[in-house]
This record gives sequence, structure tokens and C-alpha cells, in this order.
Amino acid sequence: MKRLLPSLLLLPWLNVNAQQLMRLSEQQALSLALQQHWDYRQRAIALRGAEADAVQAAAAPNPALTFSTANINPHTGIGAGPLADKAVDSILRVDQLIERGGKRELRSDAAQQRVVAAAADRADTRRTLERDVRQAYADLLASQERQRVLAEVAALQEQSLAVARKRREAGDLAEVEVARLQLEVQRAQNDLNAAALQHRTASYALAQQIGLALPLPELQASDSWDNALPFMHEAAGAPCEERADVQASRARLTAADRGLALAQAARTRDISVGLQAEHFPVSPAHPQGTGNSFGFSVQIPLFVRYNNEGEIRSALAAQDAATLALDKARTQACSEAMQSSQQLMTSQQRAAVFQGQLLAAARHVAETAEFAFEHGALSVTDVLDARRSYRMTQLDGIDARADYLKALAAWRATHTFDLP
Repeated sequence: MKRLLPSLLLLPWLNVNAQQLMRLSEQQALSLALQQHWDYRQRAIALRGAEADAVQAAAAPNPALTFSTANINPHTGIGAGPLADKAVDSILRVDQLIERGGKRELRSDAAQQRVVAAAADRADTRRTLERDVRQAYADLLASQERQRVLAEVAALQEQSLAVARKRREAGDLAEVEVARLQLEVQRAQNDLNAAALQHRTASYALAQQIGLALPLPELQASDSWDNALPFMHEAAGAPCEERADVQASRARLTAADRGLALAQAARTRDISVGLQAEHFPVSPAHPQGTGNSFGFSVQIPLFVRYNNEGEIRSALAAQDAATLALDKARTQACSEAMQSSQQLMTSQQRAAVFQGQLLAAARHVAETAEFAFEHGALSVTDVLDARRSYRMTQLDGIDARADYLKALAAWRATHTFDLP
């Protein structure tokens, strides 16, 4: 029931009917991805497994209880009387392994470090998952905005064609110019169809990032594109040592260090101690009995043929591999942090230029050309050129803003440090 509760809370806005659209905000998409995505769920399972291994590693060896009988002679029998007087040698023994050299502490520390690494792996998966979902959501928002722009272009071309036909009837426009406008109407419709296909592609990409099951529904972003305006953000440097993947590699190196120490500690001999009580009753028929007696034993291994050389060499190799993995993770994290900062600054400057200058200028040129064309002061060629310029500026502006949103998602991913 606890697992079903989050899904029930999502039902008011989550509609998986294949015949309808699923409307999602970015935050809703992120929440759903953390519940549905296979990789994140797999990391949670791996963390539970590491925690179970830590419990096992911290446990001390259990004692062993042994009960045995001996000296049962089938020729003379076991004698008469109660069970305690039977002529049977009964032995009750308890053995306990005593670990030396700090093996249990080293084993437990290594397991705990693997728990830390598993938690960091889950945090790193969440970091990259949120980046991918945000970038996919930006593509979906951009595809919807492209559809809106191209739908306006198609409607404007239809309107211009109607105006051109009136001017042709009035003898103010040649037939060839009307034919050119008819061709532009068809092109605008083709562009709109291509935008619809692009939207479905972006929808399915986001659905896959969320982790929705087949058949994938068609998604629609409910966030406003106008609210996704770029903002000037200081892309400062990042303490890449604190990123989750670096923390995971560091924890694995610490675990490898403990593993090496554990392999070396295996050369310290463990001792097995045993206590036993023996009951062998004495009777006239069995004078060899000893009555009640007690014993004590100590077992110490003799390293005469093998002294754990292979385990130590294997632990050294694991330590070297963990060191290289940490160096690689640290270098990659710092490199990604610098690259994402540069990409963020470049993309936000480009988006700001489109938003503040180019779009306004292109819109003014297009509106002036439309007014002149409707009043017969501009040719079809000139008004089409103005429309193409404005449309390309709009589409380039959409791409610039989408690139900024994706760069911002990448920057957030390289600057996410806290473990959940």
C-alpha cells in the first residue's frame, strides 16, 4: 500500500489513456521519473543489498554445538537401566572461532564504505536522471512552441492568399503571384506536419526518460514557454570533489584499502577454542567407562604451504583499480563542471540576444511588410522574404532558448552535491 500511495497521488494529473494526452509539468515529470525509472529503482535495490552485506560483515562468528556418541558395542549392548546409565560414551562440545588482527572491524568498515558507495551511486543516478528529464522536457516545450509558431505562419499564409485573390480580382496582382502564395501555403502546411512529428518524437523521448511502460503515451508540457525565459546566472566553478560519482569512487577506494588490510590481517592466525563434556557411565558390564569428564581444545592454523599471498595481490590490484577510478571520476567531474559553465554562459547570452534584440527587430520588419502588402505597396516576393526572415528568427530563438534550458540542466547536474 505504501508503494501504491505515490501513484494514487499522481492520478489527478496523470492520464495514461492512449487516446488522450498526458499533460505534465517539469516537476511532475521529475517526480514520476524518480518513481518509475528502471535505473534509479535498480540503484535503490543495490543499496538495500549493500546494507544487508554490511549487517552480515559486522556479525561475529557463531559458536558451533556438537553432540556425538561413541563406544557403542553391538556385542555387549548398551546395558539396562535409565538413559543416563546406558553404556554409551556421550560427548557434548561447543567450538568458537576467535578472530584476531581486527578482521571483523576491517570487514565491517569495508562493507560500510560499500554502503556509502551504493548511496552515492543512487544519488549520481538521480543527478543524471534529473538532467536527462529536464533536457527532454525542454525539447518537448520547444517542439510545442515550434508548432505554435508554424501554425501562426500557416494561418498567415492562408490569410495572405485570400488577400492576394482579392487583389487579383481587382486587377492589382498577377496570377503568378497568387500561385506563389498557394505554394507557400502548402510549404507552411508541410512544415507544420513536420513539427507535429517532431513533437511526437520529443514526447516519446521524455516518456522513455520518465520510465513509462509501453505503449508510450503522447505527452504535452503544461509549463508555459514564456515562464521558461532565460535568466542571467553566474556559472561559477564547482567543488567537483563533492559530486556524487566522485564520492562513490572515493568510498570504493576506502573499501579497497580496508580490503587490503583485511587480506594482510588474514596472516594473523585465528584461534578456535573448544569445550566439551563427556559422559561414559561405569558398570560391571562396562568397566572401561570414565564417568563424567571434561575437555578443552585450542586449534591454530599452520601456514606451512600458503600464507594468503594470492588474496593480498588481488587486494592490491583492486586498490590500484579503485585509485584509477577515483582519478577518472574526479577529472571527468571537474571537466564537465567547467564545460557546463562555459556552455551555460554562451547559451544564455545567445538566448538573451534573440529575446531582447533580434526577435523584436524581425517582428517589426514583418509587421511593416504585412501592412504594406495588404495596401498594395509591397510585392509578394518582398513580403515572403520578410515572413521567412521572421519565421527563421523565431525558430532560431526557440532553439536558442531550448539550448539554454538544456545547458542549465547540465550545469545543475554538475553542481549537485548533496546525497539524498
